[in-house]
Amino acid sequence: MSVGKRIELKGIPVSPGIVIGKAHLVDRSKIKVPLRKIDKKDVPYEIERFKKAVEIAKKQLSELKNKLPDRLKEHAFILDSHMMILNDSMLYDATINRIKEKEINAEWALKESFEEIKNLFSQIEDAYISERINDVENVVQRILRNLMGHTENEISEIGEKSIIVAQDLSPADTASLDTKKVMGFITDGGGSTSHTAILARALKLPAVMGLCHATKQIEDGNILIVDGDTGKIIVNPDDEDILYYTEKKDQRERLRSSVLKEANKPAITLDGYRIRVMANTEFLNEVYALKELGAEGIGLYRTEFQYLSHSGIPTEEELFEDYKKAAEIMSPDPVIIRTLDIGGDKFKGEFAKINETNPALGLRAIRFCLKNIDIFRSQLKAILMASAYGNVKIMLPLISSVDEVLETKKIIEDIKKELDKKKISYNPKTEIGIILEVPSSVMIADLLAWFADFFSIGTNDLIQYTLAIDRTNKEVAYLYDPFHPSIIRMIREVIRIGQEHKIPVSICGEMAGDPLCVPLLIALGMRQLSMNSRAIPFIKKLIRSISVKELKKDIEKIFKLSTSEEIRSYMLARMKELFPEIDIIGDYFYMQEQRQ
Repeated sequence: MSVGKRIELKGIPVSPGIVIGKAHLVDRSKIKVPLRKIDKKDVPYEIERFKKAVEIAKKQLSELKNKLPDRLKEHAFILDSHMMILNDSMLYDATINRIKEKEINAEWALKESFEEIKNLFSQIEDAYISERINDVENVVQRILRNLMGHTENEISEIGEKSIIVAQDLSPADTASLDTKKVMGFITDGGGSTSHTAILARALKLPAVMGLCHATKQIEDGNILIVDGDTGKIIVNPDDEDILYYTEKKDQRERLRSSVLKEANKPAITLDGYRIRVMANTEFLNEVYALKELGAEGIGLYRTEFQYLSHSGIPTEEELFEDYKKAAEIMSPDPVIIRTLDIGGDKFKGEFAKINETNPALGLRAIRFCLKNIDIFRSQLKAILMASAYGNVKIMLPLISSVDEVLETKKIIEDIKKELDKKKISYNPKTEIGIILEVPSSVMIADLLAWFADFFSIGTNDLIQYTLAIDRTNKEVAYLYDPFHPSIIRMIREVIRIGQEHKIPVSICGEMAGDPLCVPLLIALGMRQLSMNSRAIPFIKKLIRSISVKELKKDIEKIFKLSTSEEIRSYMLARMKELFPEIDIIGDYFYMQEQRQ
């Protein structure tokens, strides 16, 4: 029986599973920072205070890394990245310079340095990369605690089984959780691509983040139901809620277990069509787990974080080692490496002076690379050298003209001549593909096809640019819709052109992992999908449960429908017929609940 008012909350599901238990509130509020002017003679002392706080932080993280349980060892890179942040010039050097120049206390100088970094990250559209600001903030809070002599209540010392409720949890907090006592957690902040979310999934702890004000609505000891599949939280549930979610938990766990057991089976439809299912990823350390989840290659290997996490420009050797290892791990499956897809405004040093009103439409991706040939050559050379160690392919982002492809190919040919001259091994037949993610590239896909070995449709940007919306703008974000008739027609046309020119077409946007979109994509002729690795086992199971012949009967009807909602409703109804388990796969069908 519930005690207190029943409340329903909705957040971002970041780690699957359902738990029912008592709330345990943990104070992780941000430290209030004082501003103090200091005498010039005290500047050296203040700088020393700051340096000592940083050294203590390094020691704390090192000790935590050494205590990591075996199942988190492969994610030790997350703590390594925090240690790298401690040394980053934009944080470390900038804070020291502020203490010197402004004659202010270390705490305030650090706060100002963080705000400058935060402003840079706020301009990045890629959710995964923009969420790395949370890591910087976690590190800053750790230094501030050391500077001000604050101690945290130890999250690892919880006495009884409970569900953690906090404003935020750092990766360090999450890594130290005792899973024998912590059933799951919910937070006001954070998102699905945060390092905290990655660790929650590794620990198999149900988690929901981005709840905004949960800590103000939940009291210590309240009974909670946490649905890590849909993002739903029930505070003080009634008996009916508890019975329903207990049954739902059993259903989902049985399904999830059976799906994971079959993860490495090929995705072949009931009528014999083979679909290659690949993963999108960005960290080398995550690559090891991809094969276990059934990934048949990496369809999108993002490379931006190497540049953003580096104090300068990463060296050719550093890039090569990363790409080489990824290729070796995935071999013989492909590793499709997307060249740099950020603008100069995200770099440090001379490039940081670039200031654009609308970076999404400015000097980014292929445009930036072709303006900064040295950076581009270094990356292309590293990719080519890595091609000697596996099935490596090059993929060019934000292509809007044939000229950009021809210019890039000329650079690649020059690099090949250099490698030949130095007798450095590489695969001379390394394939070069194009991401079609702006309307102009779709309109000239028939021309681009003559110069590409493959196409990949980047639906995230394609939808945004086609529908003229900013996904980060809450006022228009609701217009972002993969079922918009224009998007479906664009995809059909690209597939047709790919078939005509006999070049493979894949999709690497969020549509590839959406179980309502996948049957439609396959019916249109898509035979390669690349998605978030978490979606792979379920999408492969779905593919093995459908018939292309049956789905093709729907295409004519779908192209007669006028609105996104009509198409979505039609696909939902058809999937319930073809795949009855749809109602209990909360991981991937929660979006229908949100839309209806």
